[in-house]
Amino acid sequence: MSAILRLKELALSDTGFVFDPASGATFTVNPTGLCALNAMKDGLSREEVAARLRERFDIRGGDPARDVGEFVELLRQHGLISAEPEGAQ
Repeated sequence: MSAILRLKELALSDTGFVFDPASGATFTVNPTGLCALNAMKDGLSREEVAARLRERFDIRGGDPARDVGEFVELLRQHGLISAEPEGAQ
């Protein structure tokens, strides 16, 4: 299963509650993580996800592209994706 399809299966609430129907696992993400997850589910590239974060949050002095990369790595470590989402390269 592709990473995008795997991400599309996640149930996301507006409050950041995430349910993985494949494993039954639940977790929460902050508003930034929720925005990034939704963007990845939409198939946006890593740069596009970072751009969306810049649009929606007051990011000063940070590096959203690096943060997105670290978030993708966390998703991989927790088994939510097995590879880089096709659009997030």
